[in-house]
Amino acid sequence: MRTSVDISYYPLKDEFLNPIRNFIDRMNNYKNLIVETNGMSTQIFGEYEEVMNALSSEIKKSFELPHSVFIIKIVNADLQKND
Repeated sequence: MRTSVDISYYPLKDEFLNPIRNFIDRMNNYKNLIVETNGMSTQIFGEYEEVMNALSSEIKKSFELPHSVFIIKIVNADLQKND
């Protein structure tokens, strides 16, 4: 099953950009996932199991930084725009 995720990461610290960039960079390392980033959030598209396994692993790494918040929306369809 294809899935689409909209995720926003909020590290609750003064230096917040690097943890966000690191999370996005790590997600981009998953070759079977499509990762699109804009100024508001990141969208991730792929097979459900692969997306959820990647998110589980990378969110856990991000939680090593105290007081990290993720806002996630998950849809059981591929909503990627095909231009």
